[in-house]
Amino acid sequence: MRQELMSLPKGLAEDVARNLVMVANLIDEDPEQAYAYSRIALRLASRVAAVREAAGFAAYATQKYSEALAEFRAARRMTGGVELWPVMADCERGMGRPERALAMAGEPEVQKLDKAGQVEMRLVAAGARRDMGQLDAAIVTLQSPELASTAVHPWTARLRYAYADALLAAGREDEAREWFAKTAESDKDGATDASDRLAELDGVEFVDAIDELDETDETDETEESEESEESDETVAVDEADQIDDEDDEELDDRA
Repeated sequence: MRQELMSLPKGLAEDVARNLVMVANLIDEDPEQAYAYSRIALRLASRVAAVREAAGFAAYATQKYSEALAEFRAARRMTGGVELWPVMADCERGMGRPERALAMAGEPEVQKLDKAGQVEMRLVAAGARRDMGQLDAAIVTLQSPELASTAVHPWTARLRYAYADALLAAGREDEAREWFAKTAESDKDGATDASDRLAELDGVEFVDAIDELDETDETDETEESEESEESDETVAVDEADQIDDEDDEELDDRA
């Protein structure tokens, strides 16, 4: 990316770089803000492939799939690479065109992808099958040497999770439980909620201790408030009784 930005005047390159850094920093936590920064970078340097790619991912993160696809296509025209092919296919899914995503899964570009890209393409194709209500076909699509391998790669947890989820959707609960367990074993970074899904299948319920503490604090505050109100009422009654007693004494004195 730095090399691509070197084609720009130094001051402009620095401005574009700052906006791209903000896109990268915010895209997971605040995708809308990341998208805003990507539009600034795009306005400054629309002829830089890295900028078009970043704008595409920012639009993708905010579910602006048509816009994301346009940016990815522009970046691909500039570089001639195929790395964006799976996410472009997923944009077709996002636009409600799963059949186009499936067609892309059968194109020659897929064979040019590295292993991670091919796995990603398989995930997209399986998702397209599910979009079309073809659950059994989605399961078959995910069955591959990569799924059967015991080796753990950066994409292993996501592939196993997609397979487990498809099995569960098809009503094959025992198999789904097995694959959610395998996903949890390989998901060291917590990229999926496989552990929660596994616990759910086992009938385990988690209680949020923080929420319980908050409820306890609220109960204590309510009880303290009620006690305070009762105390205030008692004081008020005592004061009223005292005033009545003083009035009676004054009447007796007058009499």
